[in-house]
Amino acid sequence: MTPVWVNHIENGLINPFDRGVAYGDGVFATMRTASTDMTAGVLFLDGHLCRLQQSCERLGIEWCPSDLLIQQLNQLAKQYPQHCIKLLLTRGVGGRGYQAPINTNVTEVVSVHAIPDHYHDWQQSGIALASSPISLGRQPLLAGMKHLNRLEQVLIKSQPLPLTHQDWLVFDCDGNVIESSIANIFVINNNQVFTPAITHAGVSGVMREIMIDTLLCHGIAVMATQLTLSDIKAAEHIFITNSLFGIIDVTAIDDFQFSRWTQTSRFRHVLSVNLSL
Repeated sequence: MTPVWVNHIENGLINPFDRGVAYGDGVFATMRTASTDMTAGVLFLDGHLCRLQQSCERLGIEWCPSDLLIQQLNQLAKQYPQHCIKLLLTRGVGGRGYQAPINTNVTEVVSVHAIPDHYHDWQQSGIALASSPISLGRQPLLAGMKHLNRLEQVLIKSQPLPLTHQDWLVFDCDGNVIESSIANIFVINNNQVFTPAITHAGVSGVMREIMIDTLLCHGIAVMATQLTLSDIKAAEHIFITNSLFGIIDVTAIDDFQFSRWTQTSRFRHVLSVNLSL
């Protein structure tokens, strides 16, 4: 049984009138806990909490992480090394209509999950992406947030992948490359790194922001810009990032092959995101 707490109550229940259930009115984060051979804790916890708070502000949800919540997350990190902790926030219980009540109490849901075993294999071997036939809509008011309205991703994941590919490359409805279905994407050409600008669609992951800062600190130029499939296919190297598997090389997109970046292992070590079995 998945360990779960609702407002700090173990195996607590969510009110059926919660706005997260009714409208997807909320945000969430998936965070990785450190390995047993590292200092116990949630990796990049401050970044996750900061993004959640910023997203809540954008949605008009009053929330900040309490000392009790932070204590719970840190305790779970000690109890469950190299696991995923999911923190989900909703605006709380509301009425039947879209209009949010003036006074609401945020619902906090914390759950613990195993990290998929194949993520370790992906780190070692890289993965291939296939172009998704389903595009993302463009909505600048929601772009970047990891909000609870994930029906686009559900539809994308409902499509059968080619047997030789492990994930989808996702575009917006104007044909711009945005992300993979589960990660942000980086393209390397002429010793410069490019990543899609998350201004109208997609999620700006915590690991994406950390990767950008780390590359800049190591003297590697990074540009957030619009990218097309042609730009991607012209790349020398490609990698993807998320908070659970860290950094993974992309070895192919559709029928185009790419060599693995020689710096991937180095930056996994720098950021302490190597996975062990």
